[in-house]
Amino acid sequence: MNSNMAVLIDGDNIPSAHVKEMMEEIAKYGNPTIKRIYGDWTRPGLTKWKNLLLENAITPIQQYGYTTGKNATDSAMIIDAMDILYSGKVDGFCLVSSDSDFTRLATRLREAGMQVIGIGEIKTPNPFIVACDKFIYIEILEKQSEEKAEDKESNLPAIDKITKKEINLMSATIKDLSDDDGWAFLGDVGSLLQKKRPNFDSRNYGFEKLTPLIKSIDKFEIEQRETPKSRHKLIFVRIKDKHITKVKKS
Repeated sequence: MNSNMAVLIDGDNIPSAHVKEMMEEIAKYGNPTIKRIYGDWTRPGLTKWKNLLLENAITPIQQYGYTTGKNATDSAMIIDAMDILYSGKVDGFCLVSSDSDFTRLATRLREAGMQVIGIGEIKTPNPFIVACDKFIYIEILEKQSEEKAEDKESNLPAIDKITKKEINLMSATIKDLSDDDGWAFLGDVGSLLQKKRPNFDSRNYGFEKLTPLIKSIDKFEIEQRETPKSRHKLIFVRIKDKHITKVKKS
């Protein structure tokens, strides 16, 4: 991927654990040419971050808390983001925070044509989540790290359960994209799901990819098709005529 990204981390609001996994995840969406973390580095609460900055080439930005009850880190991060935006050096941003104060920033960056990836904890308020193009839970990256350490081939542990609401969302998305026979290209389904709900991620439900997630739901059927121009098979999905919305165990 050739797009350049600015990674801005709210050090006061994000745990230092799994920063390596965060950076690996961000690399999937672009080249992180700018990496900065904001906080009051005189505070003992940020000590754990200090040891990780050099290892991951992240530049610490000092911001003193001048007034009690006011978050100076947020202001510094927002000002820097706008300076970077107007510099024209990046194509997108990754905002790492669980703080809803960055909702307007994410919206403004998207209005300027920037791709905005959000990373935060499950407790992140929904307004910030939906303001991003895609939102990734830190807990998912933590689970992936544990899986790699244990060298397991099984599905990831789920941090959320598939409910009727999610199944209905997938059904509606398939209908939006389906041809006359009801088939929809799975790649397009995944893209539209992301636009409808930025935090929709198959890993949230214990599946590494969208295909096995779809297969686990009896309501849908999968078809693989050969293509003359590619060695890879294209995957299509449709809603079964007579379905049972039972979810198979992962």
